[in-house]
Amino acid sequence: MLIALIARDKSGALQTRLDNRADHLAYIEDTGVVAQAGPLLDGDAMIGSLVILDVEDLAAAQAWADNDPYAKAGLFQSVELIPWKKVIG
Repeated sequence: MLIALIARDKSGALQTRLDNRADHLAYIEDTGVVAQAGPLLDGDAMIGSLVILDVEDLAAAQAWADNDPYAKAGLFQSVELIPWKKVIG
């Protein structure tokens, strides 16, 4: 099941993002469930994340999101988990 995780950073949290980026990227690699991922941008500034998870169900997506080092560091203002259907690409 594909789930789109759309997370918006808290205002002024760029340093939190930068401080936890290596752990976040390692978590993505170690868990093996991320199909695609990248930061949301405002100009050149990173302001959030879009992660496409390939997981068993919504509960697995929630568990992944809860254990993301960015989430544990308190980076996000909001996180949405939305079932997603790949049509192109």
